[in-house]
Amino acid sequence: MARLTAPAPADIDAKTQGALDAIAKQFGFAPSMFTMLAANPTVLEIVMGLQGSIAKLLDAKTRHTIALAVSQSNGCRYCQALHGFISSNLGGMSAGEIELARTGTSSDPKRAAVAKFAQQLIETRGQVSDEDLAVIREVGYIDPEIQAIVTIAVVTLLTNYLNNVSDTVADVPGADHQSA
Repeated sequence: MARLTAPAPADIDAKTQGALDAIAKQFGFAPSMFTMLAANPTVLEIVMGLQGSIAKLLDAKTRHTIALAVSQSNGCRYCQALHGFISSNLGGMSAGEIELARTGTSSDPKRAAVAKFAQQLIETRGQVSDEDLAVIREVGYIDPEIQAIVTIAVVTLLTNYLNNVSDTVADVPGADHQSA
């Protein structure tokens, strides 16, 4: 049972319900994280705005790899399930690649470096070493892309924290088959 409650459907204003309907249309269902966030429409709007903005950064598989690696590092079971679902069903990632991303690697050398860097970023609270930066640069990332990696990791960190505090119930299709 979640520790933070979602509002009753009758208590959701029309604008917030419209946002939830758009999410449901995109995913095929309204993930419980978003219905929980509907208790504070401003927080929901912030999270959706940030997620919409990071969709413009890097390619989708790299964004998914970062989200999976960060969610694993933070022990966010809900985000691991949701990002696993999104990565598989909307992002075209195989189950094997999803598992590799969770462990901070990938079969693609560039994504392997970004997964490891994202986990280092979280584990060091942003205090990555010069060596960490050198490794990510060696595989071809330039400074504006490193900023994008950090931004994606921090947005993922925000939803990890919201879901960890709430202990959001994993309502994601196939979540009972996902690694945690």
